[in-house]
Amino acid sequence: MKIFSISLLLLLWTGSVSAQDHADYIEGPFETPQEVTETCLMCHEDAGTEVMETRHWKWLGPEFDAGDERGVIQLGKQNFINNFCISVPSNWPRCTSCHISYGWKDDTFDHSDPNNIDCLVCHEHTGTYAKEATGAGMPVDGVDLVPVAQSVGASTRRNCGVCHFDGGGGSGVKHGDLDDSMYQPSRELDVHMGGLDFTCTECHTTDAHSIAGAGHGSKAENTNHISCLDCHDTEVHEKSILNDHVRTLACESCHVPTFAREEATKTWWDWSKAGEDRDTETDAQGREIYNRKKGAFVWEKNVIPTYVWSDGSAAYYMMGDKIDPARPVRLNTISGGISDPDARIAPFKVMRGKQPYDTEHRHLITPHLFGKDGYWKTFDWDSASRIGMKETGLPYSGSVGFVETEMYWPINHMVAPAEDALHCTNCHGRKGERRLDWKALGYSRDPITRGSRFKQGLVDEE
Repeated sequence: MKIFSISLLLLLWTGSVSAQDHADYIEGPFETPQEVTETCLMCHEDAGTEVMETRHWKWLGPEFDAGDERGVIQLGKQNFINNFCISVPSNWPRCTSCHISYGWKDDTFDHSDPNNIDCLVCHEHTGTYAKEATGAGMPVDGVDLVPVAQSVGASTRRNCGVCHFDGGGGSGVKHGDLDDSMYQPSRELDVHMGGLDFTCTECHTTDAHSIAGAGHGSKAENTNHISCLDCHDTEVHEKSILNDHVRTLACESCHVPTFAREEATKTWWDWSKAGEDRDTETDAQGREIYNRKKGAFVWEKNVIPTYVWSDGSAAYYMMGDKIDPARPVRLNTISGGISDPDARIAPFKVMRGKQPYDTEHRHLITPHLFGKDGYWKTFDWDSASRIGMKETGLPYSGSVGFVETEMYWPINHMVAPAEDALHCTNCHGRKGERRLDWKALGYSRDPITRGSRFKQGLVDEE
């Protein structure tokens, strides 16, 4: 089988190949996508080792001390529970369709084989490459791998967006500030990606294929942060009073006035409604608000964020943790407070919903949803729970209930131009919008009034 040209063999001896030169060195044909990766690694021989050390590959971070009774733990997409599609275990082929690998069908997947890495999903430039939605990361049938492989170059917004803009099963489902409108955003929607034509890696820089930016796993460890202040200094405003706010506010709190400004985002997902014998329902805009497989949904557009103190870290619910079903279960808790000098008031999307839990053991259930015995085929919560909990190694009593949950997702994108940022009266003053709940944030009243308890370091209490 001829998968590369004589020129490529010479190149291995003489030097490296630039992105635009790949068409001259890769010929094919390729019977499997793994053969493409094998060809890539002939020149980029360190790339395989680098990728296999990343969160993108492992879907787990390194071990760290949680600082509580849980002791040393690991966290990542492999063992998180969310209130979208709930969990990865027992649902591998569906969830791993967006993994940077080929063939992660179950928990026996070989993470040590670099030929299983999907180089194309992050680097192809044709726009014709796609993964099968239920195919454990394999490409859809009919993709011509030769021109796709020849097109590779630096990652584009499309490369990142095919997974991150459509996380949770569709555009805007998971993130409030990432959806399909961000492929070609206007300046008004995102001043960086629209006005300045940034790619994702302008901010999410890479080092040995490790990508900067704290996702949920990194927040649990309080590592891998990036910030607006990595590029902008603290004296960026003409008015000193605005610069003073940097001590207390995350930049995004003023510069992302609302999220989901062009496409709606899902804010409620009720699994307790799944299985009802009724047709799929949509709203006036054609968005699905009921699906028998997944339950009932609420979508919102132009959403004002929820603001909480954040020091960049968070604590997360782990599989098996006990819950109190009498109140909403927090799947993550943002760390920080008014007395914390490292914390800032930051914006979040709060996703809410209902999901299954074991009424006797009082922990959340990781149901088996996808596959011939999954809930989406059987509509049997008992069977789906039994299979899913067996895979996660947790006890299951046979009694399923539903509990309300909430999860906080940071808002960092959809940065508006300076002229569209919030004004003083959006947060302050009797006649203002007053979008901040000052007492919930730890102040006695609006901080511009005398006698309020100010954030230490900004203004002294009078």
